[in-house]
Amino acid sequence: MRYLMFSSDGTSRVGALVDGDTVADLTGAIPAIRSMRDVVAGGEALAREIEASVKDGTAARRPLASCRLSSPLPDPGKVVCLGLNYADHAKEGGNELPDYPALFMRVTTSLIGPGEPMIVPTCSDRLDYEAELAIVIGKTCRHVREEDAGSVIFGYTIFNDGSVRDYQRRSTQWTAGKNFDGTGAVGPWIVTADELPAGASGLGIRSRLNGQIMQDSNTRNMIFSVPRTIAILTEVMTLEPGDLIATGTPEGVGYARKPPVFMRPSDEIAIEIDQIGTLSNPVAAEVAEQATA
Repeated sequence: MRYLMFSSDGTSRVGALVDGDTVADLTGAIPAIRSMRDVVAGGEALAREIEASVKDGTAARRPLASCRLSSPLPDPGKVVCLGLNYADHAKEGGNELPDYPALFMRVTTSLIGPGEPMIVPTCSDRLDYEAELAIVIGKTCRHVREEDAGSVIFGYTIFNDGSVRDYQRRSTQWTAGKNFDGTGAVGPWIVTADELPAGASGLGIRSRLNGQIMQDSNTRNMIFSVPRTIAILTEVMTLEPGDLIATGTPEGVGYARKPPVFMRPSDEIAIEIDQIGTLSNPVAAEVAEQATA
């Protein structure tokens, strides 16, 4: 199943993508569904109810083209991100290959959905793109073995880990450069794990800036696979339904190019992952607002 969020009559609704071009309105059909977190936490019983409502027509349908999509997970519990998780990306930045993943967190105010502008801040012109696979956790879990990791995954989506490079390198911690408002794009939908290869391995992953391919790799090239990542994280923390894990980006990012390539206002950035879809966002300049007392 492919789940998405869309707006209708001023309200946010959960939908299921049907036949690639139609959206079934799950919020209208099933009273228990008001957010994507409801679907993620609903387990197998709710999944069966959703499948039935889509098949029997209980969920009203509308063309995908008529829907304004938003982030499929606008309120993740935690957003945990991996850095340097592709060997060639680590090398292009002059970094040693890690024997333990570089980890950092994203705040929700940095996140946007498909079609929303990625924001070049007033204080920097070094906003970079990063094509990433993101895991959506479906069960509360701790100390998960690699061989059991598939059982705690709800699904996968696409993430663009927009990074303000000069601020990322102002200290040994990456938090500042990874958390500017409007720099982390998520979407366009969540594909349930049963529709993809185990661990979402073997999927082509690309970024296109104004139509030009900038990154072109495969998720099988991750240093820390999806199961290994979940095992490492749950050694440290409890993961919960609705948590989001971004698994790092491959080589080809802008800062490592000669000369460097950063995103500019009026650009269009698209991230593609095979069997999942395409996440597209325009790029815009920040509109500075005066602080009020």
